[in-house]
Amino acid sequence: MNVALITGGSAGIGAAFARAFAKRGVDLVLVARDPIAMETFAEQIRSDFGVHVATMVADLADRQAQAEVAARIEEPGSEPDIDIVVNNAGFSVRSSLLSHDVSDHDRGFEVMQRAVLVIGGAAARAMKQRGRGWIINVCSVSASLTQNNYTAIKAWTQNYSEALAVQTSGMGVNVTALVPGWVRTEFHSRAGIAGTSIPGFLWMDSDMLVEGCLRDVARGKRISVPQLRWKVISMTLRLLPRPVIHHLSDALTSRRQQEV
Repeated sequence: MNVALITGGSAGIGAAFARAFAKRGVDLVLVARDPIAMETFAEQIRSDFGVHVATMVADLADRQAQAEVAARIEEPGSEPDIDIVVNNAGFSVRSSLLSHDVSDHDRGFEVMQRAVLVIGGAAARAMKQRGRGWIINVCSVSASLTQNNYTAIKAWTQNYSEALAVQTSGMGVNVTALVPGWVRTEFHSRAGIAGTSIPGFLWMDSDMLVEGCLRDVARGKRISVPQLRWKVISMTLRLLPRPVIHHLSDALTSRRQQEV
């Protein structure tokens, strides 16, 4: 594997993927909205690891930007070939489902559903032609809950990832859904979530998370839940009766509102 394209690639989990691949000598194509922050991070990666880092400024809430990223992956003559695609771009969508203003929901759909669909499809087609490739879709343990539109969107993302794995089976394309728990990044602060009610032992380091994911990808796993405690939590959430999930989601939502 020689080149990895990472959406949301200059911060958080995306940046951790960039460091992990660069450490392995993999060149990068970073996709993000903020050109200054992205180029600063790209220069750091070039300096630290000596790999080639290209950048694409793209707001994935815009469908033209989605198409441009897909074209970079799939169109003939777009050199070098992209061997790995990480659909990581995302943000918390906490607006009420009762709100008249659905702009936050629309943006969430575009960035974390439609962009994933468009970019994942382009990657799968291109990789199918070459008979090799990795697609990693960043999901969330919270997809098993029913708190808000973010949990609903991430449930779609994981289902989509598993469906894409089924449809590319036997083609040399490895599709993995990364299902993290709480990870120490700027994601929560951007969303206005203090996280003070979350026990310290439940937090994960983003670099350790990614290393665990890459081990699972190398083993051909379709779902990656790094760290044993989160494996247990994820499995438990899948087995709990729905009324229990609803009660738990209500309790977590109330606690989050108290933190803001």
